[in-house]
Amino acid sequence: MKKYYGLGLVALLLLVVANSLFVVRETERAVMLRFGELVNADIPPGLHVKIPWVNRVRKFDARIQIEDSVPADFFTLEQKALVVDSYAKWRIVDVGQFYVSTQGEVSRAGSLLAQRVNDGLRDQIGERTLQEVVAGERDQLMLDLTANLNMDSAVDIGIEVIDVRVKRIDLPEDVRDSVYERMITERNREAQELRSRGDELAIGIRADADRQAIIFEAEAYRDAERIRGEGDAQATAVYADAYNKDPEFYAFTRSLNAYRETFANKGDVLLLDPESEYFRYLKDLDNGEPE
Repeated sequence: MKKYYGLGLVALLLLVVANSLFVVRETERAVMLRFGELVNADIPPGLHVKIPWVNRVRKFDARIQIEDSVPADFFTLEQKALVVDSYAKWRIVDVGQFYVSTQGEVSRAGSLLAQRVNDGLRDQIGERTLQEVVAGERDQLMLDLTANLNMDSAVDIGIEVIDVRVKRIDLPEDVRDSVYERMITERNREAQELRSRGDELAIGIRADADRQAIIFEAEAYRDAERIRGEGDAQATAVYADAYNKDPEFYAFTRSLNAYRETFANKGDVLLLDPESEYFRYLKDLDNGEPE
């Protein structure tokens, strides 16, 4: 019987020890409750002791978490509707305030943050035009929204908003098709204007090219005729100079060329006067001189 009492005592002791010790990891934040009342608002990481069945420890993830908001409708400064899908990155910085504000429910903290994100987006988008929201000032919008959220969230909920980002910006479905059609029509009009402008430029370029080609051909023909005339003049001058140096030899050479061309075809028949000048250099020679 004493043996069973001893085993029971050991088991009870182990149970008390197991319920007295707890560990808080580096990635966690924890609070301690006593009969539901908050008695320690921020337990540091490490091994700690609590009173069994009196104290209760609640642990929360201290790493960055993401809250994905439901897409909502917003209006720009010019009252144009947009459907914005966003998300926020956040983490716990004041675990005591976090527990008091949310009763330790992470989903409730996410819902509160999502509502504040939508309210902040509504205010920020309402102060900007469509162009600024879509492209011009999107980064600045996110920075302003994050700063405004941190001014209240750290105090009210005990969290820090790391970043807020927009995943997608769309037009409402009831106006999306008409807007797309208008955009397509506008782009087609611009494309047609560009084509017309290009055709006009092409016609001008072709006309100028044809004119330049005619000018180049005329100039080339002019230069060719001038060069040909200069060549003929030089050739004539050379012939004249050669003739003046020895007229008799030049006449003899021309006669030989005439004989060669005349008798090139053996079937030709010529009827000429023997006393003709044509036979001047074919007559008998006396003392090397023609008669």
